[in-house]
Amino acid sequence: MTEPENNPSKLLRTLDEFLDHPVSLVLYGRASLALGFDRVPGEIGATKDVDVIVREIELAAFEDDEGFWAARDAVNDRYEGEGLYITHIFTEHQVFLRPDWEAHIVPVVRPETRWLKLFRPHTFDLILTKMMRGDDELDLEDIAFMVRHDGITREEMEPAFANVRMPDVVELHDAFARALPLVRGILERHSG
Repeated sequence: MTEPENNPSKLLRTLDEFLDHPVSLVLYGRASLALGFDRVPGEIGATKDVDVIVREIELAAFEDDEGFWAARDAVNDRYEGEGLYITHIFTEHQVFLRPDWEAHIVPVVRPETRWLKLFRPHTFDLILTKMMRGDDELDLEDIAFMVRHDGITREEMEPAFANVRMPDVVELHDAFARALPLVRGILERHSG
């Protein structure tokens, strides 16, 4: 039995149809949860967009890939009426991640694609990315889901907190400080 198609799956399958060459994408945000985890709550798959992290070593080639940008624009045009889009494309230095995050990326095998090679950050790194908006209620719910899903303990997560690489933006450092006690509380309640 196949899973029903969710919005990120629909967007990425369509992007794949518009491509004519291999493209590697590291998904984050709710799209990475919807496609990279099992038994995901339905509201996660209802997310309206797909967010991507570009690895530093791929940045120049990614920026110059006119075929990717044309395909992305075609997807956004096709689904504009439904409010669906491929939107936030960040470099790895614009997102909360561990310094060695790239060594721990996880393949994403849904949806099946011809040209797209999909990945997501390790769950520790996804939790860090979800702390960028501080005490955002949906992000905290997503963190609780990941903690329960992977059985992550506070002890396992503490090194990620201690070594997180953040953009040098005061508001983001403040958001991390607001999120940290809340995420530690989630870890205490839901892990193990």
